[in-house]
Amino acid sequence: MTDTPGWASPGSSEPPRDGARPTADAPAAVPGQSAPPQDTPPAWGTAPGAPQPPYAGQQPAWGTQPGHGGPPPGWGPQPPGNGYGWGVPQSPKPGVIPLRPLGLGEILDGAVSTVRKHWRVTLGLALGVAVVQQGASLGAQLAIRGDTGDLTPVLTALISLPLSMLLGVVASALLTMVVSRAVLGQAVSIGDAWRDARPRLLQLVGLTLLTGLIAGGILLLGFAPLIGYLASGAEEPAIVGLLVVVGLLSLPVAVWIGIQLSLAAPALMLEKQGVITALSRSRRLVRRSWWRICGITVLSQIIAAVVGGVISTPFTVIGMAIGLDDFVAQVDSGQTGSMPAAMLVAMAIGGVLSSTVTLPFTATIGVLLYVDQRIRREALDIELARAAGLPEQGGGGWGDQAGPAPARL
Repeated sequence: MTDTPGWASPGSSEPPRDGARPTADAPAAVPGQSAPPQDTPPAWGTAPGAPQPPYAGQQPAWGTQPGHGGPPPGWGPQPPGNGYGWGVPQSPKPGVIPLRPLGLGEILDGAVSTVRKHWRVTLGLALGVAVVQQGASLGAQLAIRGDTGDLTPVLTALISLPLSMLLGVVASALLTMVVSRAVLGQAVSIGDAWRDARPRLLQLVGLTLLTGLIAGGILLLGFAPLIGYLASGAEEPAIVGLLVVVGLLSLPVAVWIGIQLSLAAPALMLEKQGVITALSRSRRLVRRSWWRICGITVLSQIIAAVVGGVISTPFTVIGMAIGLDDFVAQVDSGQTGSMPAAMLVAMAIGGVLSSTVTLPFTATIGVLLYVDQRIRREALDIELARAAGLPEQGGGGWGDQAGPAPARL
């Protein structure tokens, strides 16, 4: 795929598409005017002998000149859309992000703005998903009640994992459609997001399973020698330590593959791609930007973990305070496989509130990274401006485009 130039990156020395911006040595020309009027003071550094303005006394400071209604042509504030003046041209911003390559702060701000401006949809959707997820996990723990000993956490995870994965896929699909509308400044309801996302849900489930199997398969392959060695009954510490190091070497590979495929879900939902095509599309978009996308993804996960911990910690403390006596009694009796019901309920409430806040944030970050990469590689900002109906970009929405256009983007 051939990259097409988009807007210059923030801080780039490349000129904008409209042309080079004026500098102090070359003021912007006024359209339709070939020379300054006779009563205009000469430009800075006029050659000796040139006609001088009829100033009496000291030369006034640079700015509005005596006898003139404003500053010299090209130096004063320009009307909107006519030249750049001294400032940076404003990018169109119909929705939560400006339509140009985004910086780290703009991506984070776009995620927060999406949650804030569309809080009824984003928080309501995340709350519903979190309630079902935490309810399933809590029900599994209360049903088992530690009868399986140390295997209780593992069995609880296995029981609630399929439902959690399915709900996560649904939430990701719906939030992707919400973000696609928010970028264009359009309102969206849960019903609208569901109608847009429903035809792609089965493919998104398959994509999620496939990417999980790829990353999990790499880790399993790396730790396979250690698992086989321990299964044989041998426990030589030096060999075990060496095999642990070998297994850990597979972790960077799994992370590298995971970032390579991290934009596949937005590509599948918004471009209506197939599963394999979406995986290939993600690899092309991430190419030469792996470190940037990895850094932003890790940072967003850290922020979400910190915020989630701040929200859930008080409920954990309250649960421990309420169920401390029961917990001590269980420890004294040797029942260490489960926690008291009061602690489980309090932690579940904290988990619901934590997921309600963090789930929309992390899902939005992934979609905005996808949009940013397409702006940088394919000048998607022009298409988005037209889809938003901006008059300076041609307006008219997708109906004016030649050829097929991705859904909402």
